[in-house]
Amino acid sequence: MGQNFKTAVIGYGFAGKCFHCYLVNITPGLELYGVASSRADARDQIRKDFGCYAYESFESVIEDPDIDLVVIATPHNTHCDLAVRALSAGKHVVTDKVMALTLSECDRMIEAAHQNNRLLSVFQNRRWDGDFLTLRKLTREGHLGHVSWLEMSWQQGFGPPRGWRGRRETGGGKLYDLGAHIIDQLTLFFPGRIEHVFCRMNYDHPDADVESHAMVILGFSNGTTGICNTSSLARIKKPRIYACGDKATFVKYGVDPQESAMLQGDIDQAVEPPEQYGTLHDGAEEKKVETVPGRWRNYYENIADVLAGRSEPLVKLDEVRRQMAVLDAAVQSAHTGEAVKPALD
Repeated sequence: MGQNFKTAVIGYGFAGKCFHCYLVNITPGLELYGVASSRADARDQIRKDFGCYAYESFESVIEDPDIDLVVIATPHNTHCDLAVRALSAGKHVVTDKVMALTLSECDRMIEAAHQNNRLLSVFQNRRWDGDFLTLRKLTREGHLGHVSWLEMSWQQGFGPPRGWRGRRETGGGKLYDLGAHIIDQLTLFFPGRIEHVFCRMNYDHPDADVESHAMVILGFSNGTTGICNTSSLARIKKPRIYACGDKATFVKYGVDPQESAMLQGDIDQAVEPPEQYGTLHDGAEEKKVETVPGRWRNYYENIADVLAGRSEPLVKLDEVRRQMAVLDAAVQSAHTGEAVKPALD
């Protein structure tokens, strides 16, 4: 049997408990060794839920010589500092998305990983959403032809996010939450040079300083266009994917069923109902397209393989830096009202 890399998750909120602890716990090659929380009631729950160590602080985790991998599932504005400190302590690091609040923070984290010769990765699990895998399959097989226009949207809730996600200073808002997944998908789908980023944000929540709507437009050097649209104030949802190729158009509503299955205790039971399949129209015929099954487990399985020396990272640092450059440019554009060229080589 191979080595099980001892993993500690920092934070026991929704993401820490329901995503990271759950997925690490079912990943061969990783051992959920402990979880850190400053709350005594959460530590009691950690021991009850997973039977692992319950650390009182981040410091106690990085001082533990048994820990190989630290997973940071804390508010976005803490990711950079915690990641750099964990990497400097000789730990491998996974951060939840969004990786950081700025491109300069991203670069600090990458430099720390290089200096300490440790793995740094960002939890981009939605690269393995069924709808995105279906879009890539249709493109790979030539059904869409050349895709020059791709809109990806995510409307969730009707009102400001709760807790720290409802505060700008902690990295709240939908753009740095679900929008980070969309920007990652767009920049992965369109690998060409990004010429400019334009962003418009609305602020309609009277009791919160995060955006109610955000639209980010990416213009690529080959003429293709990618659009990210997020909202916390939409009663009717847009398609998750609207892809226009020169042969056909693909439209897909709904969200991947893995999250709901995971919350029910078994992510492998996720099945998308046929009524949520996407639609492909080539101008002569409209047909339903069966969704490729998503598989978030791929992310942490790859992390285990990388740590064991069996694989290269599927989420690469140059890819996440490109995403952060887009988000940085989007925030600047929203402030100035002008298109911005992202800081990429």
